[in-house]
Amino acid sequence: MIGYADILAAAARIAPYALRTPVKSSAALDALSGASLFFKCENLQVGGAFKFRGAINAVFALDEATAARGVITHSSGNHGAALARAAKLRGIVAHVVVPEGAVSSKLEAMRTAGAIVHRCAPTQTAREAMTRDLIAETGATLVHPYEDPQVMAGQGTATLELLAEVPALDAVMVPIGGGGLIAGTAVALDPVDVPLYGVEPESAADTVASLLAKERITHLVPDTICDGLRAVVGVPNFAIIAEHVLQVLTVSDAQCRDAQALVAEQLGSVIEPSSATVLAAVLANPALFTGKRIGLILTGGNV
Repeated sequence: MIGYADILAAAARIAPYALRTPVKSSAALDALSGASLFFKCENLQVGGAFKFRGAINAVFALDEATAARGVITHSSGNHGAALARAAKLRGIVAHVVVPEGAVSSKLEAMRTAGAIVHRCAPTQTAREAMTRDLIAETGATLVHPYEDPQVMAGQGTATLELLAEVPALDAVMVPIGGGGLIAGTAVALDPVDVPLYGVEPESAADTVASLLAKERITHLVPDTICDGLRAVVGVPNFAIIAEHVLQVLTVSDAQCRDAQALVAEQLGSVIEPSSATVLAAVLANPALFTGKRIGLILTGGNV
């Protein structure tokens, strides 16, 4: 688990490398939703996604001897590229295990950032097995895409910045994949009384199923255009969600497409379907959000 002090330490550690992304708003989207919406634009972060925050924090938290052996992760997209960029800044090697079927543009981004890419079968079991073998072979340190404490702490820094710019929020909303972002967000919100909502695609809603069952459900097969949200929620992440998150909402792929188009039209921003879940959820739940000031984290723009 992580604490608020870890978020503050991460903010100081990543300050020389990560961008302080802007918060945008739109009168048209406010009118459409009946709420005041504040979009934290992590699609404008280094590498086009919030993942750089967690990756740079984890890489620069390593001691010299450990860092010298390199880092490794498994990722189908943004985390792999972010880890490669962070490793390059520190002058160390980054291995990324990538499942077959990953989005080609994201695979190319990993290679361009300097990652040594290893392909595996498109299952969680295959990812983890190859990662274990490579750790044994190389001595590299695992930087898990969402269960690593330093990754979670780094992701939470986006919310610190959001609160500094828009302090009087009634709610914060973030997408849930593996749960690194929402875990870090929950801890960053600890000192303030701001409710936290999570959002999942309805065809990849393992967190909702897990909350209903009161244990992690790991057998669901995701079927969604939100490629960044197909991971099963992590063990520490689920524990934090169960304790801190007010509600997890679901949205359809069609609602995500519509929200993605609205953001392009009204904010002039290109975002991934995964990012569009948050706006889609606000529009689909007027009874929850009408009249409220809501912070929404747009997680990435690599579409």
